[in-house]
Amino acid sequence: MDKNMRETNGMEMLEKQIAFIVEVDKLKHILRRTILMDKSRRENDAEHSWHLVLMAMVLGPYANEPELDTLRVIQMLIVHDLVEIDAGDTFVYDDAGHSDKAEREEKAAQRLFGMLPLEQGDWIYRLWKEFEDKETAEAKFAGALDRLHPLLHNYHTQGHSWREYGITGDRVLAVNRRIEDGSRPLWAYAERLIRDAMDQGYLAAEREEETAK
Repeated sequence: MDKNMRETNGMEMLEKQIAFIVEVDKLKHILRRTILMDKSRRENDAEHSWHLVLMAMVLGPYANEPELDTLRVIQMLIVHDLVEIDAGDTFVYDDAGHSDKAEREEKAAQRLFGMLPLEQGDWIYRLWKEFEDKETAEAKFAGALDRLHPLLHNYHTQGHSWREYGITGDRVLAVNRRIEDGSRPLWAYAERLIRDAMDQGYLAAEREEETAK
């Protein structure tokens, strides 16, 4: 391959990478149900991802796996929500939304990661899929942080999103129990927060019609 061809191929690769970087700027516009802890506005996906990366750096010692590859956790957390550019954010308590979530997000992954040069796109796709499958120690810990983060926001906003969408304590406990798969200490902490939220009245234990039965 002569120099001109190498330069042309290199420029084509760079253009694909820059196009991907420009495209994923859209993540900053994907709003989550979670509000900021000062209650000023809803959080966007890019802010969520940044906060999770910082949590991975700080809370890594609490992972169940002592030899955790923290860099891989961080890489997964950086890319895990990129698919929401196309698929949108699916509220963790939205059962109907979860019925086609996997299909929507797979289609988004194929388009977005397919923008990159083949080898790089495959690498990021595998990171995203590892996070989704939750089979490795790193994916389980990343998933634990992804569950803990909105729980912290809800607790420190006196249950704002829980109240807004009528979420009850039994559901919060059930959905967030997966934190234990990645970190038993973080689940113990999360469970205390949930029960304290119920005690403080931030979170109803269960629906009134269920209590009356």
